[in-house]
Amino acid sequence: MEFLTPDEQKQLQERLNSLMANRPRISERIAEARALGDLKENAEYHSAREQQGMEEAEIRRIEDRLATAQVIQKGSGAADVVFIGSMVKLRDQRTGDEDVYRLVGESSGELNDDYIEVTTSSPMGEALMKSRVGEVINVKAPRGVKSFEILELL
Repeated sequence: MEFLTPDEQKQLQERLNSLMANRPRISERIAEARALGDLKENAEYHSAREQQGMEEAEIRRIEDRLATAQVIQKGSGAADVVFIGSMVKLRDQRTGDEDVYRLVGESSGELNDDYIEVTTSSPMGEALMKSRVGEVINVKAPRGVKSFEILELL
């Protein structure tokens, strides 16, 4: 099961609305290209049809995600348990470096100087999920296992 924060659900719904609003424009492009004549060598027609197919597939993917995902409200877990939407301060056991991580259902793709996004399906996200303040988690990284101490929930 996929988990989403309310913000992630809102972003997906906005994307879905945008794609659905674009349907008439693509249909117009197809009709205009069809009016130009020979469809075999009509690049405009084929381009519009390809865009239509990709956007319809994206609409179905988003609709499926929204229908099956569980939206997690902030504060729905215990106060000291890491869950989706949590901001967590971790200390690398080997280097002593401290960083803030945010556990999300899907990466926003945006860079943030205040925290590092980790998805629930990543090795770090899986290790963080349902862990508690004070625990040491082990993350299977490409270059070996890394250990982090959970210092606090922000």
